[in-house]
Amino acid sequence: MTISQLEITHDELKHLVSERAQTGETLLLNMGPQHPSTHGVLRLLLELDGEIVVNCIPDIGFLHTGIEKNMEAKTYEKAEVMTDRLDYLNTMGNNLAYCLAVEKLVDLDVPERAQAIRVIFAELQRIASHLVWLGTHALDLAAMSMFFYCLNQRERILDIMEMCAGQRMMTTYFRPGGLWRDVPAEFVPAVRAFIDSFPAEVDLYEGLLDKNPIFLDRTKGIGIYTTEEGIAWGITGPSLRGSGIAYDLRKEEPYSGYEQYDFEVCTEEAGDVYARYRVRMREFRESLKIVRQALDKLPGGAVRSNNRKFVPPPRAELGESMEAVIHHFKLWTEGFPAPKNSIYMPVESPRGELGVLLEGDGGPKPYRCHWRTPSFVNLQILPKISKGCYVADLVAIIGSIDIVLGDTDR
Repeated sequence: MTISQLEITHDELKHLVSERAQTGETLLLNMGPQHPSTHGVLRLLLELDGEIVVNCIPDIGFLHTGIEKNMEAKTYEKAEVMTDRLDYLNTMGNNLAYCLAVEKLVDLDVPERAQAIRVIFAELQRIASHLVWLGTHALDLAAMSMFFYCLNQRERILDIMEMCAGQRMMTTYFRPGGLWRDVPAEFVPAVRAFIDSFPAEVDLYEGLLDKNPIFLDRTKGIGIYTTEEGIAWGITGPSLRGSGIAYDLRKEEPYSGYEQYDFEVCTEEAGDVYARYRVRMREFRESLKIVRQALDKLPGGAVRSNNRKFVPPPRAELGESMEAVIHHFKLWTEGFPAPKNSIYMPVESPRGELGVLLEGDGGPKPYRCHWRTPSFVNLQILPKISKGCYVADLVAIIGSIDIVLGDTDR
């Protein structure tokens, strides 16, 4: 349940908290919205019996940006820049989901080289996102050195993104029909250097945390939900796989050629904070496997479709052809029409199922654009799994779900 901070009246509060809170036997406490351990502007209204959580009510909406409606006011190509601002730890993944949705709506082809590069970046983005999660999650539990180790490796990935897209985070590098431009010559050596050295870093992280008695006390047996509960609440991603369900959209509904790659869907059975940690640690190595395979079979050729109805001409043609200049001008000022149809395109983000609903009306702008974001859905189970835990455990539980509030509020 989510409620607005400004709309909680005395009568409504009676339905949200126990009778003990109304008589003063338990304490009502605000955690957030400006609390570092809520990983964003999330407010939790806590009902406490001493240090024990009796009730937890998430209150979202502090980061609402109206991105979906803003996208509906832009042409399909221009709307993509808004996707970077959703889950700001999965910008390439957001770009990918949106581009796949547009391509599905208008039936646009994507060259094989572009698909392989998309997979490489999607997996590097997954690693970078998990690094931020691991560093901040460990920091919440007092393992400060992990934060610096993880952010150091994330910088290497952001450098690769900047090398190709010109931006470290808000890349908009994927475009409907392929990529903005081809990768430079330094790309493959830089990625190989990273994937060759990173396994030793994962070994370091596991050596610091896997058998650390303090970390184990703070994560094992905490925030448990069963397989059935995870499915009932619509949980996806590592949070669901930590409860034993081997569900991954890269396997179940492959996109961008993921069916060509050999990798394991990582699961754990315990369903607690530690199990969700172990799933993400194992996913580091699986992402490295996918990137290595994509590099080994990286094909040559174009990186954008040659379908000029939807894709602007290459920049090199603008100085040689007036037709190319006119075509480029019309696509960027007027956009391209999409048929009257609606499609849903899901991908596997670092947090779970990220889906885009796009509906066209025959014009150059989306009639409807709606995002199914994993952080919003995964957050809903927090009240259930936090009851009976300590306030200090709540910090570990929030971190294990790995929410991003830009992804939640939109």
